[in-house]
Amino acid sequence: MKKKLALVLAGLMTLSMVGCGSAATETPAATTEAPAATEAPAAEAESSGMDALIEAAKADGELIVYGSCEEEYLAAACENFEKLYGIKVQYQRLSTGEVQSKIEEENGNPSGDVWFGGTTDPYNVAASEGLLEAYDAQNASHLLSDKYRDADGYWYGIYKGILGFMVNKDELARMGIDEPADWKDLLDEKYKGLIWLSNYNTAGTAKLVINTMIQKYGHDEGIQYLVDLDKNIEVYTKSGSGPSKNVGTGECVVGIGFLHDGITQIVDNGYGNIGLVIPSSGTSYEVGATAIFKGCQHPNAAKLWIEYALSPECVELAAQNGSYQFLVLDNAKQPEVATEFGLDPENVMDYDFEDAKQNTTTYIEEVMNALGSAADDRFQTE
Repeated sequence: MKKKLALVLAGLMTLSMVGCGSAATETPAATTEAPAATEAPAAEAESSGMDALIEAAKADGELIVYGSCEEEYLAAACENFEKLYGIKVQYQRLSTGEVQSKIEEENGNPSGDVWFGGTTDPYNVAASEGLLEAYDAQNASHLLSDKYRDADGYWYGIYKGILGFMVNKDELARMGIDEPADWKDLLDEKYKGLIWLSNYNTAGTAKLVINTMIQKYGHDEGIQYLVDLDKNIEVYTKSGSGPSKNVGTGECVVGIGFLHDGITQIVDNGYGNIGLVIPSSGTSYEVGATAIFKGCQHPNAAKLWIEYALSPECVELAAQNGSYQFLVLDNAKQPEVATEFGLDPENVMDYDFEDAKQNTTTYIEEVMNALGSAADDRFQTE
């Protein structure tokens, strides 16, 4: 497997081994069609660069990962990295909002090295606050589009998830209620007490919902939409996947979140009573990302993690561990189950990442102020 990853990572530049943001010198990429004699010098240089990075990472001795994807995928990715390189990995699963708050409190002296998974809105806030380290990742050349990376190299995308609704079909039928087809349907009084969303303060999913409504309806109307929606919401879960985990049991009848989380509940947990709804007027998407924390204690291991995270060796572990997001690398195999459920990764609105990067923190404050104390007892933080 290690040999396979070395091939996947072929073309790495020779990297300086000092600090998280060290300069790098690009080496020519080998081509498979070229004669062997022509390939050899480039291949030797590439191998040397990769070997140097691996050795420097091993010298760091350890890597600490904060993961905002699901626990099973996080564990598999970390265990595989440790197996490949013999570098001890410690990891902790935290929501994106929790990671953001943690590194803000640590203010440039992070207890972790890298961030893995979770939607990019909190990553963008952290980048704007100077808490992420820019890194020129060679494997970013495999990204399907520049929209799956930060322009300055503060984060790189690893997957894409579609925002929508998950419904308990049995419960809706029992109550004689149609499933919601679009965002404004959720405001109907018949859904009062049936809808779950995640906490705007702790979940990147909920932050994406805020930005989506503001971009979709305009600033004032978008915030008013969320105030109106609040009247029908029963629970705000700490994590973005929280609603999906309660739809199959019927505790949550309509959950707002990423549809791949609903697929996990259907395929892996056997909840065939869950229906997936893509809002008819359009929806947005997350880019699940990975990044290096500025001032991290294991900078070379962190660089190696980014290259690893941008490889099939890492991202294809998602579907093997109950995470069915679309992958954003051109050399990775897409999870077939996502398309089997009719999801189209391109059938989404043109999300304004720059507006989200500049204004998410302000938008959250505005929404919370507009809600007042009415929602306080429904916001879960544990």
